[in-house]
Amino acid sequence: MRTILITGATGKIGSIVTKNFLDHGDCVIAISRSEKNLSNLKKNNIDCIERLFTLSIDLCKISAPKEIAEWLSYRKIFPNCLINNARCLDFIKITKDGLIPRESFLGELTLDVIVPYELTMALSMMPNSKLLNVINVGSQYGLVAPNLNLYKNAQDIAGLHYGVAKAGLTHLTKEMAVRLAKKDIRVNCIAYGGVEGRVDEDFKKRYSQLTPLGRMLKDEDLFGPMNMLLSDELSCMTGHTLVVDGGWTIW
Repeated sequence: MRTILITGATGKIGSIVTKNFLDHGDCVIAISRSEKNLSNLKKNNIDCIERLFTLSIDLCKISAPKEIAEWLSYRKIFPNCLINNARCLDFIKITKDGLIPRESFLGELTLDVIVPYELTMALSMMPNSKLLNVINVGSQYGLVAPNLNLYKNAQDIAGLHYGVAKAGLTHLTKEMAVRLAKKDIRVNCIAYGGVEGRVDEDFKKRYSQLTPLGRMLKDEDLFGPMNMLLSDELSCMTGHTLVVDGGWTIW
């Protein structure tokens, strides 16, 4: 049985993989800012409630990684897997003239780069740490710039700070893999493509025409890559970014 800590556990990707890990018999520590969303997560996984632990905390607080480590130590919970998945949609906002407010840029960099670094280090340095695997949840836009043919107007385009931050996360993965190898901790990244459920049919059609597989990712496409990266069968893979995007980045 694995013990997996997931940040952003109540979001789109987080809630899906949380349920899948629980269904596979794992223990999950779910981290989110929202007590309400964590309560709903518990209700949706009531059959596995004894293996689901929740903590509400704002990861942008400087003290958050330390507080999480202390919370885990007090309860004698030692995760062997960490999934850095936290997002804040407030940070992707841009102004009417297409500019990115500094606070949005800093917020995106904080959650996508600084927090994964600090939390990974905090868990790896816990007394009796059992951390073995880290997965950073990235994006295709950390590898390539947006295709403007996908969007009807400039306000719909993902802010460039999102891609810059995800690119930083991709390189952070390599840096952390090198530095934590002596502790036998593997650090990898998954660059997901666009996921169904947050866009209209017209957008899905345009997206599909720009992707080799001809479709967006579905909910059932999200868990498999994570489960594979955590497998002992990939015990020699570290510092790698696994691209799960339907082929988007090869065109």
